[in-house]
Amino acid sequence: MINTNINAALNEQLNMEYYSAYSYLAMSAYFLTQNLNGFAHWMRVQAQEELTHGMKIYDFLDDREADIRFSTIDTPKQCWDNPLEVFEDSLAQEQRVSQSIYNIADLALSERDHATHTFLQWFIAEQVEEEAIVRELIDTIKLVGIEGNGLFLLDRDLAQRQLNGTSTAEDQ
Repeated sequence: MINTNINAALNEQLNMEYYSAYSYLAMSAYFLTQNLNGFAHWMRVQAQEELTHGMKIYDFLDDREADIRFSTIDTPKQCWDNPLEVFEDSLAQEQRVSQSIYNIADLALSERDHATHTFLQWFIAEQVEEEAIVRELIDTIKLVGIEGNGLFLLDRDLAQRQLNGTSTAEDQ
């Protein structure tokens, strides 16, 4: 059985992962309205990743015979001025997720819950990667600008993103 404080924290993290997925879908929808289908595809794949993260937590809670509780998912931001602003919001969201995971890892250590602490190590490594990727995209957008040929080429590149061997946007 899992400690009630850790159980509650993991349920909050589960909700945060689903909020992140919802947020990335809102970002994807924004890019569709801007005719940036590659950006939209990238965000949609990101939403799928967040759902997968949520399911990892769900399955871990089930494996530990813990209570799985869902809460309301807030409406995410849906309007931005440009692609750079979207990715800056994405980075801020990833940083919030990272901090939440770090807090749960600290709680797991203080409660001597080694199973949860070990489980969270995958998420910690994943968040380092997530933040680095988004930072790199922010830097690229700053380099090419928020309109013009550079953005078009970046859009084309982002359309190639895959999740666990899925096809590209053109193949779907």
